[in-house]
Amino acid sequence: MTEDHRPKLVGLNHIALEVGDVDAALAFYEKIFRFELRGDHRNDAGRRVMAFIDMGDQFLALNETDDTTRDGHRHFGLVVEDREDVMALAEAAGAALVEGSSNNFRDLWGNRIEIVAYRDIQFSKTAPVLEAMGVDPRKTDAAQKQLADKDMF
Repeated sequence: MTEDHRPKLVGLNHIALEVGDVDAALAFYEKIFRFELRGDHRNDAGRRVMAFIDMGDQFLALNETDDTTRDGHRHFGLVVEDREDVMALAEAAGAALVEGSSNNFRDLWGNRIEIVAYRDIQFSKTAPVLEAMGVDPRKTDAAQKQLADKDMF
């Protein structure tokens, strides 16, 4: 058997979303999440056209475009501390909840976002990253089993 030399997927560095207005997108997401900006880019007129929302060792990039197209099932999942709170805040911010799902919504530009609770999934961050972010490191029994089955817990 030959050794597999393909690189391993390790995690996400960032996710880029296309939005119609970066400042409006930041205002929308601020109604749902607490975050800091890692940085931004401005055009020659000084208007913000890109923004980078910090997520510890990862980030969410918001890119302004005139053509935001809604996809049917394409989405990304955000790991949060409390899924129910996020879903309530998303609805209050004007997000469209995805029918038949308790943890998916569309932002104002049609991007589909799935919300998962850190405690419920095998995804994990190192203790120093969790501590710096102020995130409770505890996992459910099911998530602990998933991690243990992969010798990661």
